[in-house]
Amino acid sequence: MVDPPKRTIRVRLTLLYGGLVMFSGVTLLLVTYVMLDRIIATQPIDISSVYPPPGVSATAPAQVPESTPSPSTDAGSAPSPVPSGAPSGSAGNEDVAAYKEQVREAARQLRADFRRRTLKPLVVGGSVALGLFAVGGLLIGWLVSGRTLRPISRITATARRVADRSLHERIGLTGPHDELRELADTFDDMLSRLDAAFEGQQRFVANASHELKTPLAINRTLLEVAMGRPDAPPQVAQLGENLLAVNARHERLIDGLLTLARSQHEVADPVPVDLTAVVRRVADLAQPDARRAGVTLTLEAAPALVEGDPVLLERLAQNLVQNAIRYNTDGGWVRVVCGGHGDDAVRLTVDNSGPEVAPYEAPALFEPFRRLDDRVGSAQGTGLGLSIVRSVARGHGGEASAAARTGGGLTVRVALPAQPSAGDEK
Repeated sequence: MVDPPKRTIRVRLTLLYGGLVMFSGVTLLLVTYVMLDRIIATQPIDISSVYPPPGVSATAPAQVPESTPSPSTDAGSAPSPVPSGAPSGSAGNEDVAAYKEQVREAARQLRADFRRRTLKPLVVGGSVALGLFAVGGLLIGWLVSGRTLRPISRITATARRVADRSLHERIGLTGPHDELRELADTFDDMLSRLDAAFEGQQRFVANASHELKTPLAINRTLLEVAMGRPDAPPQVAQLGENLLAVNARHERLIDGLLTLARSQHEVADPVPVDLTAVVRRVADLAQPDARRAGVTLTLEAAPALVEGDPVLLERLAQNLVQNAIRYNTDGGWVRVVCGGHGDDAVRLTVDNSGPEVAPYEAPALFEPFRRLDDRVGSAQGTGLGLSIVRSVARGHGGEASAAARTGGGLTVRVALPAQPSAGDEK
């Protein structure tokens, strides 16, 4: 289904302004037409100067006005010519009556001809002037609406830049204190509060990273020292190994939470990153784990340049590869494909064999601490792997998705914007 063409508010305001101009012009033309028609219909006509009454010479006409309004005749008819022979002398009452009737008819014909010759040019000329006036009104409406909506365009552009980069930029709209100025000031206040809130969250993450990791590091050191004592009984060594495993799990959990909190922000200072090199390094480091798990790991890589945080992108690739190896079957496989595409996007796809996954359960795996039934008892995972993947992808302006494979396993796809070329930057 094709979406209807978008009609901007500037177009709507222009059409509204042009419509008001057309309505005003048509109304004015109609009122002028009606008023002029009534004036012509009630205007007295003195025809005795060209058609003298009986007994009066044509060189000295008497003033006998015909002031009684007569109904208009057909605008297309021409007036009857004045009779060439007017009754004169003492022609009697019949000649006078005939003369009056002829005067009235001549007056009606003259009024109809005058009405036709006056109102028709008014309608034609008024219509042409109305058309020109409407075109000028649309042009003026387009210019005026553009000037009026310019602050809104500035607000929209600033909002887009803030969404793509950081919250430090402000609109700073100047001019009269009208509704648009109030909207811009409100938006600036909102950005200030959001900026302060995010800065406070970043300080909290930094402080929490120190406060949470330090006790765990101390516990690990104490356990290792206790286990390393020569006189430590076997029970203490076994207990120490279990406690070290629990401590390591807590460290991974805290590290995952901190990484998730950090990745939920936009990348402040992105740098060019060769995603292919990052994925290749992660795959090389994961080969020993894959061999121990009896999983075959393959990589298909092509040049793929993006802009972002190298540490977060490495964590994204590491989580995908480790999850694919960890939640697999003996003798299974993992295929990693990374490369650029023609639509200015870079895609990283990780396919793996494994247990059957219901199609409706795959999208839910991106939720924090969400696992499938067979993953709940995992002592290695934290339930944050794919959550971090999606958060990092969105932080870099991309998206992550997962789909269940026929026969078992998952296909996870990550799409990131490619690094703009030099021509695009210009």
